[in-house]
Amino acid sequence: MRRAWMVLWILALGSLGLAQSLVWWTTENQPKRMEVQRQIAAEFETETGIKVEVVPVEENQLAERITAAFAAGQLPDVIFHPLDYTVGWAAQGILDTDAATEVVKELGEKTFAKGALELASYEGNYTAVPTDGWTQLIVYRKDLFRQKSLAPPKTYASVLAGIEAFHNPPEMYGFVAATDPSQTYFQQVFEHIALANGVRLVDEQGNVTLNTPAMIHTLQFYKKLAEVSPPGNLYWKQSRELYLAGKALQIVWSPFILDELAGLRDSVPVTAFGNPTSDELARRTGFVAKLAGPDNPAGASYAQISYMGITVDADTENAKKFVKFLLSDAYLEWLSVAPEGKFPVRYGTPDDPKKFVNGWAKLPVGVDRKRPLGDIYPPEVIDTILAGLEVADRWGFRAGQGELVSKLYGEKTIPKIVRRYLDGELTAEQAAAEMQKAVEALK
Repeated sequence: MRRAWMVLWILALGSLGLAQSLVWWTTENQPKRMEVQRQIAAEFETETGIKVEVVPVEENQLAERITAAFAAGQLPDVIFHPLDYTVGWAAQGILDTDAATEVVKELGEKTFAKGALELASYEGNYTAVPTDGWTQLIVYRKDLFRQKSLAPPKTYASVLAGIEAFHNPPEMYGFVAATDPSQTYFQQVFEHIALANGVRLVDEQGNVTLNTPAMIHTLQFYKKLAEVSPPGNLYWKQSRELYLAGKALQIVWSPFILDELAGLRDSVPVTAFGNPTSDELARRTGFVAKLAGPDNPAGASYAQISYMGITVDADTENAKKFVKFLLSDAYLEWLSVAPEGKFPVRYGTPDDPKKFVNGWAKLPVGVDRKRPLGDIYPPEVIDTILAGLEVADRWGFRAGQGELVSKLYGEKTIPKIVRRYLDGELTAEQAAAEMQKAVEALK
């Protein structure tokens, strides 16, 4: 009798083992996006029997909550997070880089955007699995550039040529630069322009490398952009408003503007051509993901990539199964959360290399009206943005200095110095030297 009871007890334990579960933290915490993620979790449970608890987390609280959970030994199994944290968390021992690397290799390294993988490289492994991303763009009036037979603004020189041909304020501003040092947008735009000219935050040994001729040339170019911009403290809001009104030739924006250009969002109307629901401005707009400066003819692309990280406290095998499921069976569902900003960084499968790119292009975008991106923009536009992900770059991450970059963004160190230069308080040489000292002090 006792033996029979023992057998039943063992069987009960085994059945409990089948009721496995995972905890997934996500910063995609808007209600509609949570619905999609919970549906993905439900589909995974149906297929595998593994339950996934989807926990929304505010992005500005993510670092603090992860630090506390790590100290308590209570990390979630999987974390959706931006590039800003991934290398730093790997260095702190929060992320299981072996598990992430195994997932990437099992799915096929060649199916991922090269730049997205390189930015997550750490000590021979990948810190986490890339899920989606976007490249910052120069958004410009291709119809006007063609009118004057100008080359697209892919270089400092061609940007200036456009300004020379069309700058006529207040009817048309040749460029709208970021000038408000309190805004993260300023750091993003300036870093984009600096990367294009080959400026790097640090070298391979981790030494700060901002006091260079390339930085001085970058500053001088940026001042030319600011001089043809409207007066005042400018950030993403003014640049978008002026472009949608037909009063800006060139701006810097993320792909989140793609649906707005097509008149699909009433709260951000296109006023350039009378009908705010028309896609006329979208058809007249061109995009450049890879910009080149005189000191870096190869150019560079500024990108923001997001990742799924498997933590050191995870149920590793089941967490790997979930991440693989999300990047395969559920991948288009995941991208549907915000297709205009979630560009696929896994292009397809080994058997169908463009499966996810083609499927993503058919996903509807917009707020008040919806249309697939592929119906609004020609294939070359989408190819341009995806190509930017192949050469995606950011300051400091490749050199393992993600924590330093986070400090720079948090304290607005660079924008404050650039603004002083724009205001005439510093020369370009003095500004580059001050940046060098200020960043060295943050390390």
